[in-house]
Amino acid sequence: MKMTSRALALLFIPILFLTPTPPVHAATADDTVPDAQTLAQMEVQARQANPRDQCYLYTQLVHTMTVMAVKQIADGDDNGANATLKEINYYAQIIQANLALNTKRLKNAQMLMDRTTVRLAEALHLTSDEDRADAKATLKQLNLVQNQLLNQVFKH
Repeated sequence: MKMTSRALALLFIPILFLTPTPPVHAATADDTVPDAQTLAQMEVQARQANPRDQCYLYTQLVHTMTVMAVKQIADGDDNGANATLKEINYYAQIIQANLALNTKRLKNAQMLMDRTTVRLAEALHLTSDEDRADAKATLKQLNLVQNQLLNQVFKH
């Protein structure tokens, strides 16, 4: 007995809907909230690195801390989020101040900073009215650094 393609399709369509599928948005490494020890190790590694490597390493640190800040914002931990945002600002200023010395992996740093700014911008609506100014100031600083990184990428 030969089945037509239409008959086969009608047979398999219900199977497709009944087959469990993984969620569309699976957890990524970016979703992992770091512990204090991991952050401390990242900071030491960035501080002690060759000046050419520091830009990327500090960008990784800023990105990781942004993941943490977004989680704190989502959890309603306003004090923790504000403290983390201040640290993010501090490290963003270090990136900005030493950008001329940092020439290695600039494109990677720029792309990571872009993802970081997007992630923080998406979390702004979760902040309380009192804390939104700090989050906006941090986002402004990160956007400035991201633009400067992009300029450096084009120069090299």
